Amino acid sequence: MTLRNALVALLGALFLIPSSTIATHAEEVTVGPLTIADPWARASAGRARAGAAFMSITNDGAEADRLVAADADVSEVVELHTHIKDGDVMRMRKVEAIDVPADETTVLQPGGLHVMFIGLHESLKEGEAFPVTLTFEHAGDVEVTVTVKSVGAMGGGMGHGQGSGGQ
Repeated sequence: MTLRNALVALLGALFLIPSSTIATHAEEVTVGPLTIADPWARASAGRARAGAAFMSITNDGAEADRLVAADADVSEVVELHTHIKDGDVMRMRKVEAIDVPADETTVLQPGGLHVMFIGLHESLKEGEAFPVTLTFEHAGDVEVTVTVKSVGAMGGGMGHGQGSGGQ
C-alpha cells in the first residue's frame, strides 16, 4: 500500500468515528472579541420541565457587549435569568440582558446568571448535547453546543468570580 493510499484510508476511518469520541475538550467559540467557553447544562432530575445552561463569556475587546437573547429548540421558552436573595430565599428572576464588559469575563453559573429553558420538550440526558443560539447586542448571533453533564454537576473552572450582573 502506498503512503497516499494509507493516508486516504486513515482519513476515511476517522470520518467513521463519532464526533463525540473525538471532542474530549470543552467547546470554545470565538466571534470578534467574544469567546464563549464550556457551555453546559445539568441533566434533568426526574420529570423536570425546566433546565438551565451555563458558560463563561470573555470580552477581549475595548467595547462592552450584552447578551440580549437566547434561543433553542429544546424548550417552549428560553429566557435569561439570575438569582436574587429575597430574605432567606434565593429566587430566580428574568433579566432583559446580561452585561459582558470590555476586557472582562462574565460567568453564567449555578446560583447566578444563566440561560433558562422553560417547558422542556424532553428531559436533558447526561452525555447529550444541543445547539443554542446566543444573541449579543454587538456581536450578533452566535451558535454554541451545550453539553449535558450529570444532575449534580457544578461546572468546571467556573469558581472564579462572576462578571457584571444582568439588567
